[in-house]
Amino acid sequence: MQDSTPLVVGIDVGGTKTRLRACAGTRPVADHVRASSGWRPHDPAAAADWLTALVREALPPGARPSAVAVGGHACETPRQCAEIRAALRARLEVPCLVVGDAELLVPAAGLDKGVGLVAGTGSVAVGRFADGSSVQVGGWGAVLGDEGGSAGLVREAARASWAAHDRGDAPDALALKLLDALGVSEVPALGAALESATDVSADWGRHAPVVFAAAAEGSLIARQVIADGGRSLASLVVRLVERGITVDDVVVAGSTVLAQPALYTAFTSSLAEAVPTARPRPLQVPPVEGAVALARSLA
Repeated sequence: MQDSTPLVVGIDVGGTKTRLRACAGTRPVADHVRASSGWRPHDPAAAADWLTALVREALPPGARPSAVAVGGHACETPRQCAEIRAALRARLEVPCLVVGDAELLVPAAGLDKGVGLVAGTGSVAVGRFADGSSVQVGGWGAVLGDEGGSAGLVREAARASWAAHDRGDAPDALALKLLDALGVSEVPALGAALESATDVSADWGRHAPVVFAAAAEGSLIARQVIADGGRSLASLVVRLVERGITVDDVVVAGSTVLAQPALYTAFTSSLAEAVPTARPRPLQVPPVEGAVALARSLA
């Protein structure tokens, strides 16, 4: 017989990996991590099917959730989130909530208000107006944006290396490491190597460590790419301010910005200059905790 305590499920769908956590009261029931491959947030039916399969795969046999909350990578508009939520609720027949993945950060940090900024595979920031409605900036994907995320850093590193090549400069540590990582022999081949990716964000993003390694070895180009990435992340917060969002606490998460001190320092330095009142707060718990907190509010 299933425990009568409500079983809530929180899901954090990131650009590369997805984490599901289920709790009955304070008791953990499931903590499941898998790749985000197959996640198609622009197709509500496919996204709901993917999430439903994940819930059934992760929960113990016979367990039925009382509420499900999802923070989804590339869930970019309220309409898109609402369509996925409706499709997911029809399948699971329980209260559901779907928001962008950056919206998990503030509740995960135990705050009632603030700005969430994610810089993992991609980059995005989200805040709320005084009436509670949300606004998201960034998150355009590696081809068009995601500056400061791992995929965007690799794209900009390749662009900078190619620009140096066009100036007649010999390949520096950054270019050499990119050539090795992408398996090509000369700088002009970097473009074709990047364009051959089957999953642009994931395939580009996994090479980001070479940018930081090159910077540590003295590459001025790599250091400039990182500094520009930090400024781009701060600019996301600036855009929220320009939209009329009150910015105080900025909860920061993501496998890139929190794992790379050089990028985090570049971000916080730029943020302090651009928005002196903002208080950056590195998230100390997994973002999925925010999804669990949102699910509890539904149960």
